[in-house]
Amino acid sequence: QVQLVESGGGLVQAGGSLRLSCETSGRTFSEYCMGWFRQAPGRDRDFVAAITRGGGASYYADSVKGRFTISKDNAKNTVYLQMNSLKPEDTAVYYCAADEHRLTPSIRSADYDRWGQGTQVTVSS
Repeated sequence: QVQLVESGGGLVQAGGSLRLSCETSGRTFSEYCMGWFRQAPGRDRDFVAAITRGGGASYYADSVKGRFTISKDNAKNTVYLQMNSLKPEDTAVYYCAADEHRLTPSIRSADYDRWGQGTQVTVSS
């Protein structure tokens, strides 16, 4: 059974950068589409970015397009989320998720089979 562990969250000033990592274990990583979601207090878990099994195509929420980059290293069983030009509204718990059923990653959280424990990102103004 695949397990996901996020790291790299923290406190950063507006305009700064962070890189989140999500390391997986237990199954062949290259068989999974991977996604990043985030959840702020009192809000639903929102789609941030997703990437295909081979890493050749990526998808982004409009709110992060041009600032965030998702990447996948199948040799290291790890997916990354590079976050630049951070804004206070990016503050949330960030979760990575794995989907073993689809060739094209979904933007719906319900379509993902496995989730990490989350990592807090706080952006101060």
